[in-house]
Amino acid sequence: MSVDSSPEPFGSFPEPLGSFPESLGSFPELVEGQTTSTFNQRLAPEFFDRVQARVVERLTATGLTAILTDDPEDVAYLTGFFHHPCERPVAVWLQADGRCVLLLPELEREHAELQQARAEFAVFGEYPGVRPPFGALAGAVGSLPPATPVGFGSQISHARLTAAQEAMGPADWRPTTLITKARFRKFDEEIALHQEAARITDLMITGGVELITEAVAAGGELPSEAEIAGHISKIGTGTMYAEHQGVVVVEMLAGGLVYAAANSAYPHGLPSGYRLRPGDTFMLSLGCAVGGRYVEGERTFVLGEPSAEQRAYHSIIEQAQRIGGEAIRSGAECREINRTCLDVIREAGFGEFLRHRQGHGIGLGMHEPPWLEDGDPTVLQPGMIVSNEPGIYIRDHAGYRISDSMLVTAGGSRSLTAYPRDLASCTIPV
Repeated sequence: MSVDSSPEPFGSFPEPLGSFPESLGSFPELVEGQTTSTFNQRLAPEFFDRVQARVVERLTATGLTAILTDDPEDVAYLTGFFHHPCERPVAVWLQADGRCVLLLPELEREHAELQQARAEFAVFGEYPGVRPPFGALAGAVGSLPPATPVGFGSQISHARLTAAQEAMGPADWRPTTLITKARFRKFDEEIALHQEAARITDLMITGGVELITEAVAAGGELPSEAEIAGHISKIGTGTMYAEHQGVVVVEMLAGGLVYAAANSAYPHGLPSGYRLRPGDTFMLSLGCAVGGRYVEGERTFVLGEPSAEQRAYHSIIEQAQRIGGEAIRSGAECREINRTCLDVIREAGFGEFLRHRQGHGIGLGMHEPPWLEDGDPTVLQPGMIVSNEPGIYIRDHAGYRISDSMLVTAGGSRSLTAYPRDLASCTIPV
């Protein structure tokens, strides 16, 4: 089995950024009585013809006759079908001639029809089944002659791959990141979804600040991390269901991490019952997905007059995040962008507090390639979206991180999230 390590072409990106065509807003309502707002999270079925054409172009360039993937994000990307992954296989088979087949269990058939999944269906009865599930796919596309070059997504498990090979034949099966790389550059319709997710993320940050500000004004008990997180999540999901049609429910629809004081010194700490106290540094690390497309936005706040120490830490992160954002541009390598950003922190003498890279790609996954990290030479191109989130973490004190989701453009990049970053705007008086 040969590993596909050769560079893969990015393909054409003919759609000009900023023009959001009819592919948004044309999907019928999924639930009776849902809002009649004009913003629709569902992309039109015809949109996926262009997505599949982009992947087919890459198949042809790499000499593959077809590709198989069971990654739920790939399935949604190629066909528009979102589902809850479980033991029953759901997979997409895409051929170089453009034929697209969606393998799914009978219990998902109507679900896929309702979402107008853009593919032929190959349906199996149940799992494990008298007839193996991948037998339904083999029945639809035929057995594969020996030496036929077929790609498979790098996320597929060994058990799933073995089941597919046993059912479909002794082809030349090759692992590939072809679909992953195709997802790097977003179509305009996807960018519109990301932009709306950014608007809602900003609303959630604002809502969290308002909750705390009102509690301070009331003079009573301040909210806990968990209470703030719950309040923020309700704002995000509530906004979607009130203002959108066809809400796409994914693993994390809206919410994130809320942590204060020493708890925030853990980069991925989870909300607890800790209640905010005057003098605390606290972080709202939030995000949401609109149409399955994610955005994250993070701000670090101080409750009360900041100390000299808090000012110094916040200032250096604000500076690193600004310089790191300026480095995010078309033609720049991820590893160089990361180095430019984090060197600001190192040169200020705070390098010992670094715990992670500058950022990562964002799309159908909250974390996906490319990676703004020293080991990733990927060159950014217009239409990519990456996070810009340098942070420092001081044990027994707090963490400081500022994050925006950045859209790479022909002339540089722009932040999709817009909540103010400066300390004055991120200080809540007590």
